[in-house]
Amino acid sequence: MLRQTSLLLSVVLACCSPTMLLAQLQVDSELPVYERVSGVSGTIKSIGSDTMNNMMTLWAEGFQEIYPNVQIEIEGKGSSTAPPALIQGTATFGPMSRPMKANEIDDFEKRYGYKPVELGTSIDMLAVYVNKDNPIKGLSLPQLDAIYSTNRKGGAEKDISRWGELGLSGAFAQSPISLYGRNSASGTYAYFKENVLFGGDYKPTVKEQPGSSSVVQGVATDKFGIGYSGIGYKTSDVRVLPLSIEGTDFVEPTAENADDYPLSRFLYIAVNYRPGSELDPLRREFLKYIYSQQGQKAVVKEGYLPIPAVIAAAQLEQVGIKN
Repeated sequence: MLRQTSLLLSVVLACCSPTMLLAQLQVDSELPVYERVSGVSGTIKSIGSDTMNNMMTLWAEGFQEIYPNVQIEIEGKGSSTAPPALIQGTATFGPMSRPMKANEIDDFEKRYGYKPVELGTSIDMLAVYVNKDNPIKGLSLPQLDAIYSTNRKGGAEKDISRWGELGLSGAFAQSPISLYGRNSASGTYAYFKENVLFGGDYKPTVKEQPGSSSVVQGVATDKFGIGYSGIGYKTSDVRVLPLSIEGTDFVEPTAENADDYPLSRFLYIAVNYRPGSELDPLRREFLKYIYSQQGQKAVVKEGYLPIPAVIAAAQLEQVGIKN
């Protein structure tokens, strides 16, 4: 998997076969069924990833059906908003579509004396979208880099700015490629920059969008548009492009291909957990719900891939929870 920055995803792929883990859209039957316990009340505030907004909402709705008196507020303006909120204590949880950066971890540790815990909740495939009327068959990562970046660190010889330079004819031949992307607060912005632009700079012509769905909506209404967003945001008005590493076959972002698709990634939830302590009942039970059958069914409903029971248990153990 190209430039995979998620150690957790590497561990998952190493311990479980693709057939067993990533091709399964059925939730692992070994996951526990969540059951209500007493003593759970209060307010949960989630601040972080826009990519995870819908999934956080599904988790919140399911949890509130069990605990009607619990209040849950969700704010999804980008992954970079999660670490400061956890540091300041204004967030209970920090959903993130990327791992924390070293400086974010350092800032947290300076405040609390220990590092934050990042729990992998599900698997996403970052998708590249074009308008449904665009006939292009697929793109390589170096081509994507040449489309989006000023630096072309991926090795492409020439800048790509028109669809005709990718072999398209007719109305597309001389039409400029209209670029859509996320803003710099987004973890998806950072992930695409690292894994597609090879750390290079975005072109100033990228139309930065405040949310994942707005990227897809932009491409849907722009015949010559291209954009990137989580696979869970696909609509009937756009096409998802197969991608390839240079010199390899195109790979569709499907469950069966998740270990071969070059832009597979974990979606995280960051937690302020002091090692050796015990989480309060509200945070403990919400996390147990995420890693239950009900919680992982919400993952599938939102278009992402669930994680197996063995990995779910390992995540919970990081915050002192044993099922």
